[in-house]
Amino acid sequence: MCFVIQAFPCQSTTVLFRRAQNHCQNKPECLYRADDFVGINASDINYSAGRYDPTVKPPFDAGFEGIGEVVGLGLGASSDYTIGDTVAYFRNGAFAEYTIAPAKECIRVPLVKPEFLTLLVSGATAYIALKRLGDLTKGETVLVTAAAGGTGQFAVQFAKQAGCHVIGTCSTNEKAGFLKSIGCDRPINYKEENLGETLRKEYPKGIDVVYESIGGSILDVAVNCLAQKGRLIVIGFISGYQSASGIPAFKGATLPVKLLQKSPVTLWLSSSHSSFCNKKTQNISGPPTHLKVFETWCHYTSMLLALSSTLSPINI
Repeated sequence: MCFVIQAFPCQSTTVLFRRAQNHCQNKPECLYRADDFVGINASDINYSAGRYDPTVKPPFDAGFEGIGEVVGLGLGASSDYTIGDTVAYFRNGAFAEYTIAPAKECIRVPLVKPEFLTLLVSGATAYIALKRLGDLTKGETVLVTAAAGGTGQFAVQFAKQAGCHVIGTCSTNEKAGFLKSIGCDRPINYKEENLGETLRKEYPKGIDVVYESIGGSILDVAVNCLAQKGRLIVIGFISGYQSASGIPAFKGATLPVKLLQKSPVTLWLSSSHSSFCNKKTQNISGPPTHLKVFETWCHYTSMLLALSSTLSPINI
């Protein structure tokens, strides 16, 4: 999921909102950015709730990605950047009007457009997970759950580029139409069709690769529909992000037997592939062309709404 928020200076509306800190101290290798846009992903739900690292106590900086103009430079960064350059970044603390980051961790982009944000977390997750873990082969069948979502959109297109037959799950006919427009061979609106029955009937040999981000009953269906030697890539469990632990209740008693009979399961963690991710994102030359934005919010005061919306049916 990737929501884009246009960030403008705002006034604090609650005492729980930490005021901006002065970051003008000398950091030679860093640059200073005025953030024009920040992205909100499903992972922000658990991070902002303090679940990723329980040892970190509020107040702490949240937000994973942003894009903006360089407004200040440390001496060590001045050889690579100039004031006014446009950069994107993937780093904790993006939910701010101004942020600091090592110049080497920033990505130069041609202009300030929110579409670039989708490449940092959503796009990179789909590309690297399918490239490194999916081992896609032309002619294979790939199932993408939440296929119209931020990372699902990319997974569908990457799988099609690899010559695969792509199935995508979604919750509305509007999203099903969008999936068709980006090359999805078989959109399935699970509100109108039974996902498990449809997969068993139309794909009796099973699914070769599953790109799964929902968890719960959808994960159960994904495991049951795997083909022999199929690959299940789990990148998230958004159905359980509202629970106290951020992880859904999981009935896994029969899972090992099913996987031993069929195939491996791989849990995706982006930090485990950070070097590969950085290498790929440094090649950004233009925004994605096949991308649909279903919801847009402006102003920092919209962040709570955007975060909560990632758990509702209006998310993409």
